[in-house]
Amino acid sequence: MAEVVTIRVEEELDVGRARRAAAALCAQAGFAPAEAASVTTSVSELARNLWQHAGGGTITLRLEAEGDDPWIEVTAEDEGPGIADVMRTMQNGYSTGGGLGSGLPGVRRLMDEFHIESAPGRGTCVVARKWARRRR
Repeated sequence: MAEVVTIRVEEELDVGRARRAAAALCAQAGFAPAEAASVTTSVSELARNLWQHAGGGTITLRLEAEGDDPWIEVTAEDEGPGIADVMRTMQNGYSTGGGLGSGLPGVRRLMDEFHIESAPGRGTCVVARKWARRRR
């Protein structure tokens, strides 16, 4: 079932393209509506961050299965300015862009697995995974 889709995010329209690609993969794998909504919302947030804060980047969606349990992995990568204080950025309510400060913390809550690496001047990489059925 392995399938990989990469979307280059350079403008606002690419955010929607990434979201639609995630929705299509979730439908293909049989994700429940709530699970699919978690994935598409997370992809939208990560793609918007690429466009607004990093000057662009890539969203890579990877659909795989372990036994009968399909999962989708979302990787958002950029070569932007990076995040000076990742721990602070992951706190609810903290925003450098005037928003609500719920973006990355929200992605962490919506997805089953979440990892972020960033450093000033070195870009950011976020990897998040959602299982179609919770692993037992």
